[in-house]
Amino acid sequence: MNLNEFKEKLKRHRKSDIIFTNHAEIQAFVREVDLEEVKENIIHPDKLVYVKEENAKYDCYFSYSRHLYHRYILAINNKIIIVTIIKINRDWQKAIG
Repeated sequence: MNLNEFKEKLKRHRKSDIIFTNHAEIQAFVREVDLEEVKENIIHPDKLVYVKEENAKYDCYFSYSRHLYHRYILAINNKIIIVTIIKINRDWQKAIG
């Protein structure tokens, strides 16, 4: 699935379809990431710049600037399950390169 197809897949969901694992909630708290912001990124994936499917999970990178991005690992069935949340301050292009 290419990036644009994945964005369309995300757009079909609503905020109420998003579930956070306990691990993701803890990681968001530790990394000072607002869960509401994560939900907005999922249903409005304009900042999504990279996605890679691995073992029925998706590794997603949302770019805020050249040096700041959020990385979410998620699974999708009828709902979107956020497995973990990572906030990274470095050149995201090198991270996925």
